[in-house]
Amino acid sequence: MNYTSTRSDKKVRETYALLNGLAADGGLYVPASFPRRSITYKDIAGKSYQEIAAIVLSKFFTDFTEAELKDMINAAYNTKNFSTDDIAPLHSLLERLSVLELFHGRTQAFKDMALSLFPYLLTAAKEKEGETKEVLILTATSGDTGKAALEGFKDVPGTHIQVFYPTDGVSPMQQEQMQKQTGDNVNVTAIRGNFDDAQQFLKRLFVNEEVNQAVADKGVMFSSANSINIGRLAPQVVYYVAAYEELVGQGAIHEDEAFNIVVPTGNFGNILAAYYAKMMGVPIGHLICASNRNNVLTEFFETGTYNCKRPFFTTLSPSMDIVESSNFERFLYYVCGENPVRIKAEMEGLKKSGKLSVTTEELSRIQREFTGAYVNDEETKAVIEQVYNSYGYVMDPHTAVAMGAYMKLLAKRPELGACHTVIAATAHPFKFPSALCEALDIREGGTPYESLEHISAVTGVAFPKQLAALQDTPIRFDRTIDKEEMRKEILAFVDAFTKS
Repeated sequence: MNYTSTRSDKKVRETYALLNGLAADGGLYVPASFPRRSITYKDIAGKSYQEIAAIVLSKFFTDFTEAELKDMINAAYNTKNFSTDDIAPLHSLLERLSVLELFHGRTQAFKDMALSLFPYLLTAAKEKEGETKEVLILTATSGDTGKAALEGFKDVPGTHIQVFYPTDGVSPMQQEQMQKQTGDNVNVTAIRGNFDDAQQFLKRLFVNEEVNQAVADKGVMFSSANSINIGRLAPQVVYYVAAYEELVGQGAIHEDEAFNIVVPTGNFGNILAAYYAKMMGVPIGHLICASNRNNVLTEFFETGTYNCKRPFFTTLSPSMDIVESSNFERFLYYVCGENPVRIKAEMEGLKKSGKLSVTTEELSRIQREFTGAYVNDEETKAVIEQVYNSYGYVMDPHTAVAMGAYMKLLAKRPELGACHTVIAATAHPFKFPSALCEALDIREGGTPYESLEHISAVTGVAFPKQLAALQDTPIRFDRTIDKEEMRKEILAFVDAFTKS
């Protein structure tokens, strides 16, 4: 399959898109011909997660043989990497409300769903492209992507990975997961700044000819593990297709019955994957975009204006503390009729003024499929408490944001309750011990691990072995730099591994 940039008509091979991540013009790669209405219930009925993944991904990556895809999928989705055979199980809260648990991977976050597979896709793409350079994966994280990418790429031959995270923008547990990362090809650095600072710097670096040439002269090329890479995005489509199959299999819906999806949203990749699933034929009704206090997306879905000129807030749901959502560009591309000239102009305008707007007609079309809502930290804690007291189910703050947004919308639009609704649960609650202790009135310990022991004793939720093992693991990476030093940090890392 060919891919094209959101900002030009130039087509590239899928393997080139996988390997390079970001287009040279700064745009994001999208299928040149999207596989619309390519999946039916008959295609996936009774199939395992791995079998569904093979069907879905064959629509995006046609340059790989069926056997190649299956080998990669089976290597990624197994009981070595996931704690449940179901990979992404559905948990029923009410007759018409389910939670899609996306946190059973190695790092207890939904990022594992794609990043368990992505290293295999990237390595295979590199081989097919005949690329001999070492690949340096550059990743900005607001919490979960960093650890999942580090775990996915650690000690993968021919690759190295540099992760940047904001000093005050991740939970203590998320920070320890990254600081204690093993692997000979990894580097982790905190920056004095926020996620947007890191993400925007890396996007500029990817298209900086001088820096790219400098590292190329040392036998190195850049790539990305953020969802700007189509290899990160496409595997996320799979779990929405699998959820559809499970809902029908459970008798929760009929095969042609619409269901809603609520996604706690930061960089817009997770909800975009649900939109892709819908375009491919899954009968998704309404897509509900849930935000925290950084509610730029809620405002867009209400007004049609995307305004980044706003205060940045650090919240209890740090993976959503994002103002400039990279994958929003892909969404806008489809909203604007796949018009790269328009997208280039809109993104240049956004860079200059900090805002963009769609037309009244475009907003009307968007609102037939999308709704946005947001909740603040106090509301998030209240939802955690309410869900636990009502259903005995413990949610992390991000999932609670999704649940809270849904509850708010349901009060305004009770007709949404007529459809089965799926809440995307994006992280294990134990990654956020302080928030849980506060929400559930549980005594906080002297360390995150003591807090988690208290939470486990009260709720009966088992302590994930991967998090428990961190307690006795030494910190490897404790370096903090100013955001202006990121280029220097990357080049120093390149020097270190090219000289070794």
